[in-house]
Amino acid sequence: MGKALNPHYKTYHPRWYRPRMPIFWWLRTLPYVKFITRELTSFAVGYAAILLVIQARALGQGEEAYSRFSSWLQSPPVVWLHIVVLLVVLFHTVTWLNLAPKALVVRVKGRRVPDVVVLLSHYTAWLVVSGLIAWRLLG
Repeated sequence: MGKALNPHYKTYHPRWYRPRMPIFWWLRTLPYVKFITRELTSFAVGYAAILLVIQARALGQGEEAYSRFSSWLQSPPVVWLHIVVLLVVLFHTVTWLNLAPKALVVRVKGRRVPDVVVLLSHYTAWLVVSGLIAWRLLG
């Protein structure tokens, strides 16, 4: 009973075909470049969020800590960094808002609202909220 029926039989293990993919494969097609670029802008959004938390922490530690933090923010390299971060976050925001009509299907009385209306309502809300924040901060 312990003998194999065919002593010459070997288990067949096929090798899967896996083509080699270069690390920058996404640079070959423009839609992939846009997608990866938008995804990479999330780092700038995260940086801005962390900076806001650090600013709130410095504010909570008192006037001296906030003064040090504020003077660091005013140094030229940090100002240039934050200009770049602002541009990257604006790019992230615009590309994110442009996805809204594809991700959000709005129906009114059984009819689909046109994509342009959804897009314009998102941009209008963004501008109104930004305007209110600017009005509040600038007095």
